[in-house]
Amino acid sequence: METITKRDLVVQIADQSGLTQHQVFDVLQLFLDNVTQHLSQQHEVVLRNFGTFEIRVAKAKVGRNPNDPEKDVPIPARCVVKFRPGKELKDRVGAIPPKK
Repeated sequence: METITKRDLVVQIADQSGLTQHQVFDVLQLFLDNVTQHLSQQHEVVLRNFGTFEIRVAKAKVGRNPNDPEKDVPIPARCVVKFRPGKELKDRVGAIPPKK
């Protein structure tokens, strides 16, 4: 599986749109900054046909220290970002044949 970076996306979008890479980078960074800001304010971010970013609370639990498995390590409750893919994304990813 190949990894696509923000830089890869900027180059690809710039080639497809005719915008400069600098313009595309600025727009992409503004998009990411705005998504981050809204999530940090506990707002749900819905991108139709792509998916939904939402904040959920992970319950407090007891973990183990791998270096000292006898000791319990309390892990406090915390907020985490969850992503739920939209129908179109689910369908496209679901159509990929699994590798053997």
